Amino acid sequence: MAQPPDTSPGATAPGYRELTDRNGRVYRIGETDREILGHSRKIMVYLPWLAMMAISVSEYAYGSAEDTLSEAHHWTQSDTFWILSVWVFFQAGIAFPAGWLRERGLLTARNAMYLGSALALVGFLALSHSADVLLAILGFGVLGGIGSGLIYATCINSVGKWFPERRGGKTGFVNGGFAYGAVPFIFLFNYAFDTSNFQPVLDAIGVYVLAVVAVCAWFFRDPPKNWWPHDHDPLGRAAPARRGAAAALEKNPPATRQYSPMEAMRTGMLPLMWLLVVMTAGVSIFGISFQVPFAKEVGFGPMVAASSMGIMSVINGVGRGCIGWLSDRWGRKPTLIFVIVVLGLAQFGVLWAGTIRNQLLFLVFAFISGFGSGAFYPMFAALTPDYFGENHNATNYGIAYSGKLVSGLFGGGLGATAVDAWGYKGAYLLAGGISLLAAVLALGLHRPGARRLKDIVPNHHAAGREMA
Repeated sequence: MAQPPDTSPGATAPGYRELTDRNGRVYRIGETDREILGHSRKIMVYLPWLAMMAISVSEYAYGSAEDTLSEAHHWTQSDTFWILSVWVFFQAGIAFPAGWLRERGLLTARNAMYLGSALALVGFLALSHSADVLLAILGFGVLGGIGSGLIYATCINSVGKWFPERRGGKTGFVNGGFAYGAVPFIFLFNYAFDTSNFQPVLDAIGVYVLAVVAVCAWFFRDPPKNWWPHDHDPLGRAAPARRGAAAALEKNPPATRQYSPMEAMRTGMLPLMWLLVVMTAGVSIFGISFQVPFAKEVGFGPMVAASSMGIMSVINGVGRGCIGWLSDRWGRKPTLIFVIVVLGLAQFGVLWAGTIRNQLLFLVFAFISGFGSGAFYPMFAALTPDYFGENHNATNYGIAYSGKLVSGLFGGGLGATAVDAWGYKGAYLLAGGISLLAAVLALGLHRPGARRLKDIVPNHHAAGREMA
């Protein structure tokens, strides 16, 4: 049935219909991406990807810059670890309030990106020019973390809104930029970054982040609420235009309805996602923070240390894209569990290779650890709208992703405490054990409102009955 014209932000002229499925979920169809954006929606994959690559230096290259920063500013190892931990706390913590503001029309996607790019620049300037560790924490940790978090959350939510029918691969591709975008800076910090040039280098990186993100932000726009691609029938009554989209929807059916944040919390699934993010992101951050120091501790040279982190970042990013694509075919839940198990086992492997001082094995397990330590992020980003719908995704995903603010504390700062107390052996064993426990807990995930058997073993006929 045709509906009155939509006057909400991002709406276009009349020319759409709204369909309602048996669960009461509404789908807005009829408008093409070109009618809304003026061009293909593919641009809303590549622009967020570029912005994510730009901000990746803040987290994934930080560990390679720590020694020079410590020497230049006379900081202790604990100082540098806590600066990163505070950055992680605010980078993750801003996702929920930013989502709340966006969904109420108080902060557009474009303005969130602009604000984030400016704060990211402030963060690098503080890291460069503030010898006082408290000022560095305030500038880089708090303001820089908020800036990067605004960019991260906006990019992830935007791609999910534009590709509701096959968000796994698209979200994974965009999310991957947040890891391998840091690779050039990892080698820069290991080979051409010292106390004689650290200030101009950090200042230039801050300007680079500002410029890339601001240019991308100019083209950002969200689709109307409930929008669905015109070439795919959301009720499954007609053959889809693309077989890949059909396979993705068969394994990952749309949410049964649009859940508000409080409704999503009451299902029990959003709190479980939050807990799983705390555990898995904590292990990931631990690996990012301590892999290079551990390599140096066991006597590996700077080439192995830098290469291990470079490999970790590349595979971390590429793995996100691959696992997102795979989840469209396997299903989101089994893919997530697979990734978490790999992450846990990789911690034991890195420890073993370092203990026996085998450089080749160390690089191999750095490869595996890099895959596991990032691939779960796009799974949670895709699971959230799969379970709770797209209309409140910025807020719901903000709640789930906020688990990273807790994990930042025990993954970085408390990880340093564990290393001091038990050595690298005890810390790596603990990290691996936490990840395997998370895999067991993830068995309890299921799509709210759906029959449990269907969620565990999806099939074409069952999906068709529910969507009809």
